[in-house]
Amino acid sequence: MTGTTPDPVLRVAPAAPAEAAAHFRASLAFHADVSDVAAALAAGGDPGFVVLDSRSTESWNQGHIPGAVHLPTALVPEQAPRLLDRTVPVVTYCWGPGCNGATRAALALTELGYLVKEMLGGFEYWVREGFEFETWQARERRAPDPLTAPVTGDCGC
Repeated sequence: MTGTTPDPVLRVAPAAPAEAAAHFRASLAFHADVSDVAAALAAGGDPGFVVLDSRSTESWNQGHIPGAVHLPTALVPEQAPRLLDRTVPVVTYCWGPGCNGATRAALALTELGYLVKEMLGGFEYWVREGFEFETWQARERRAPDPLTAPVTGDCGC
């Protein structure tokens, strides 16, 4: 491509493989995805972590992951020691990818000494992938959105 502007994808060269591996390994230490969380919870028994919904009570009542602990971010410093065991990892979630509430909750928890991962996609993708959720009235499940969940139920990743 002599004399032309490089395309936007390669304007900045990809990282060296070792550097990229370190980055992606670190990302997995900080994040879990909806499908992995759902699979761990569906397996039965103790998944080895607790799921924490960091949204308001109104949002919680609209729908939440069954078995999740409800702890709005603003209340984490005051209530986390009463609700959570510091030896059990916590997976935080909020509304969805456009919301950083789960990140703020994760920060507040890590500052208190908890082991934390953030669930990518939040409640939005939990529902869009067709997993069961609870409202203040009952349990519900919606058909999976074909743009976010494979028809076969297994994306192969």
